This record gives sequence, C-alpha cells and structure tokens, in this order.
Amino acid sequence: MNEQILKALDWRYATKVFDANKKINEKDLNVLKESLRLAPSSYGLQPWKFIIVENPEVRTQLREFSWNQTQVTDASHYIVFTALKTMDESYVQKYIEDIANTRNLPVEGLKGFKDMMVANIVNGGQKQDISAWAQRQSYIAMGELVLAAALLGIDTCCLEGLSPADYDRILGLDNSQYATIAAVAVGYRAADDKYQDLKKVRFSEDEVFQTI
Repeated sequence: MNEQILKALDWRYATKVFDANKKINEKDLNVLKESLRLAPSSYGLQPWKFIIVENPEVRTQLREFSWNQTQVTDASHYIVFTALKTMDESYVQKYIEDIANTRNLPVEGLKGFKDMMVANIVNGGQKQDISAWAQRQSYIAMGELVLAAALLGIDTCCLEGLSPADYDRILGLDNSQYATIAAVAVGYRAADDKYQDLKKVRFSEDEVFQTI
C-alpha cells in the first residue's frame, strides 16, 4: 500500500491535454464523489457545494472565462468548487440535526456543541472571516479528490485560472449561499500531452520539513 500511494502521487500531474473521447465510468465517478463528500472540514460543517458540470454548452461558456483552457471542455468531468459566503444559525442547526439523526442522539444533548459553533462562527470573531474559512475547507476536499483520482489512475487538473464572478453568473450562483473558488478537470490524459513525461520538480525533504 505504501508503494501504491507513492507511485500514484508520483504518476499524477496537472494534466494539460485530456482525451475528450475517454470517459470515467460510473463506478469510479461515484468513488470520486464520495471522496469529496467524506472530506474533513472544521467542526465537520462542510461549508461547500461541488457542481459537476456535464452540459457541453455550459462548459463551453465556462471555458471562455477560464483563460480558454481546453481542460474545461475536454476532460471527462468538470467539477466546480464553491464555498459558503456566510454562515447563519439555521445552517448550524441543520448540521446538529444531521448529527442527531445519523448517530441516534437527542438534539438537546448537542446544545453545547451548537452554542459553541454559533458563538464562534455566527456571532463571534470568526464571523468576518467565514468566506475565507469556507474556501480553505473546500481546498481540503480538493486534495482528497486529487488523491482518490490518482489512486484510481484518473487524471486531474486543478484550475484557479478562472473568473469566479463569471462562473457564478453562468452557474446561477449570484443569489445563492455559495461562490465559486476553483475547479478540477477530471479524466484521462491525451497520448500527446508532453507534460506527462516530465520529471516532477519538488523541493528536498530538508527544505520542506522541520522537526522540533
């Protein structure tokens, strides 16, 4: 398993050219979706929504506002990552009710946990930072997706080179709770993508680790 993980991480790269004719099967797609749904987040609040864009016309529109990167239209699947703009008590309450239902617990017994979250995130000092906080949580989920894909032999390319405002407009998010932050193209590399054979460039262990 150790070798499998390291081999997959070394194999993956930011795929520049996808084979538009190769599609991810439903079984593998479900695993990728679960990797996002099961991703960790602060308090477990999951302040995100992942939009899987399948409509070719919509993907063509998005490509225009993604520096015309071909991954947007050519990858098997295109997933837009969004994050909550604000957090209110009703969102926290829904999460509390989900915990109670999933774990067969009384809602009243979770009051302390709810009050702590509301005091910190809804009414406290972190209230002003909710958008940035939610974005950071969404990037954790992105990492989960990229790793899961690599282990399945599926290519990815994370895209921040896009116009969030235009994505929001095209995807109908303007008046929603969520805002676009980035996207991930998922599929299979084209045989002529020259970047697939380049050696991975990373700083040495001494440069990136410090043991105290």
